[in-house]
Amino acid sequence: MKPDDIVHLHSLSAPTLSPDGGRAVFALTRPDLEEDAYLGSLWSVPTDGSAPPARLTRGTRDSGPVFSPDGRWIAFLRPDENKRPQIHVLPADGGEPWQTTFHPLGAGAPRWSPDSSRIAYTARIPEPDRYVDVEPGKEPPRRITRLKYRMDGLGFTNDRRSHVFVSAPVDPSGEAGEPVQVTRGDFDHQAVSWRPDGGELVFSADRHATRDTDLVTDLWACAPEEGAEPRRVTAGTLDAGESDFSEDGATVYFRGDELGPGLDDFVGQTTALWSVPADASAAPVRLTPAHDPRMAGGPKATSRGLLGLAENRGAVDLVLVPFGGGEPETVIGGRTQVQSFDNVGGVTVAVVADARGSGELVLVTDTGTRALTEFAGALEPLPTTELTAHTDDGHPVHGWVAVPEGEGPHPVVLMIHGGPFAQYGHQFFDETQVYAAAGYAVVLCNPRGSSGYGHEHGRAVIGSVGRTTATDVLAFLDEALRDQRLDRSRVGVMGGSHGGFMTTWIAAHHGDRFRAAISERAVNAIESFHGSSDIGAFFPEPLYGPPETWAEESPLTHADQIDVPFLIIHSEEDWRCPLEQAQRLFVALKRRGHETEMLLFPGEGHELSRSGLPSHRVARFEAVLDWWQRHL
Repeated sequence: MKPDDIVHLHSLSAPTLSPDGGRAVFALTRPDLEEDAYLGSLWSVPTDGSAPPARLTRGTRDSGPVFSPDGRWIAFLRPDENKRPQIHVLPADGGEPWQTTFHPLGAGAPRWSPDSSRIAYTARIPEPDRYVDVEPGKEPPRRITRLKYRMDGLGFTNDRRSHVFVSAPVDPSGEAGEPVQVTRGDFDHQAVSWRPDGGELVFSADRHATRDTDLVTDLWACAPEEGAEPRRVTAGTLDAGESDFSEDGATVYFRGDELGPGLDDFVGQTTALWSVPADASAAPVRLTPAHDPRMAGGPKATSRGLLGLAENRGAVDLVLVPFGGGEPETVIGGRTQVQSFDNVGGVTVAVVADARGSGELVLVTDTGTRALTEFAGALEPLPTTELTAHTDDGHPVHGWVAVPEGEGPHPVVLMIHGGPFAQYGHQFFDETQVYAAAGYAVVLCNPRGSSGYGHEHGRAVIGSVGRTTATDVLAFLDEALRDQRLDRSRVGVMGGSHGGFMTTWIAAHHGDRFRAAISERAVNAIESFHGSSDIGAFFPEPLYGPPETWAEESPLTHADQIDVPFLIIHSEEDWRCPLEQAQRLFVALKRRGHETEMLLFPGEGHELSRSGLPSHRVARFEAVLDWWQRHL
């Protein structure tokens, strides 16, 4: 895979099934270098495999399709002339779609009412003279009164709150009436769902008085009417998100995190599925085991239980959780990552990725799965080998090695993931493939601090992030280097976000093992990250420890020990790990006369390598390969 081969990568949206389960609709999206954008349209495929997928819409940026419960309509998102996503409705049996929302900043994911007559969604409402019809740089000043006031990839949130709306009845003539704004106030709302009788909405929001100093997000319910007063459904102790109702509407099932006694401890919390009475007559009950697995998607209520996605040692399984709780039953497992799914009646479809491709739609059968799409094929991925190493004290470290073609010995790149509560896994990964195709053996693992291995594994790095993580990744590197095809004299280290933190840390403390380093979008100085990051007000202390330890725990403190050539990559609009984190490290190294460079991407945020402009993603790959060519 070459850098510009990203145009051959595709992504499938969450599928939506027709009410009879006979047809699945999804959005197919690919990077396009000529347009320098991600282009996508809606596709349809019969679930019995009787015909190949067929393109359904002529739009170039269509996404998020959802069938109406009566099967007559498909709602989806399409940008307007100002490139803001708006809800459109398409006749399911063919025809032209029409636009049903006209919000100045766009609309969010559509959710049909049970009777198919209305659509609930969220939309951000700007303050007067803000964002719309105003010359850039000439908006009035922003008055900030809360700690939580911005978000990476979005920008300021305090002056454009997200509210719940319900559309006017669907009008096939294309004439949309005024939507009803259901929620008000200085709060953000998201993840809307309907009660089965259509009489109430449930959504997540932090509307409580201490929302600025804790991480609680509750589920709230109210009638789908203007001026309705929301009532709290959960108990003010969890971070609650996506939800679904039981068939009788008496129970709400949702995905959420525990937060510890201070309601601010997010480190290593294994997201669970929960249930709560819809009338809030009792406290929420955890349905999945206390410390494992971490639920990464769902819930979706079925006749047999709750479908959800569970992280599992680099895999993401589709599992069925009993309504009363207990061990999940694996529906789709193995060396794959399930990205999304839908279920109607007895039919289940899912988007599943593995080492061969970035995701295909499959049908769940009695004996396994059957592929419904085959959009991959232009690329021939190099294989990865699964490996488990052990630290000196016997702790297992799980990961993978990709080795280029030929006898070698090949130069080596150690990659470290972000988070730290995240995981590398069983999925086609463009980073691995580009570097391996260029001749580098790629070593990547899930050290302590990673998700997918349980609660204690995720929390094992608290207060010792650099030292503990380094112990694990270096033990894994040693095990990988036993392979004679890998050249232990030519090894580089790289990573982004937490992986960038670790790259700087390892270059300072273990630099004798490496020829060069690349740190991307990194946390380098915890103290300034605390004040400048969009999550800085609450993130550092639960992970890194009390403030008096932050200097010692910060990689920047040890930058005078870095002796390897060092490339810093950062985005100018990164609000998760702000640009000053890169600049401070660059200055510290440059003033020593050290060999260092800084590559900055205009207009990009923290997600550059995953969803930045296609041209920027290619430029980043080319810069990385150039650096390794020079130094490895």
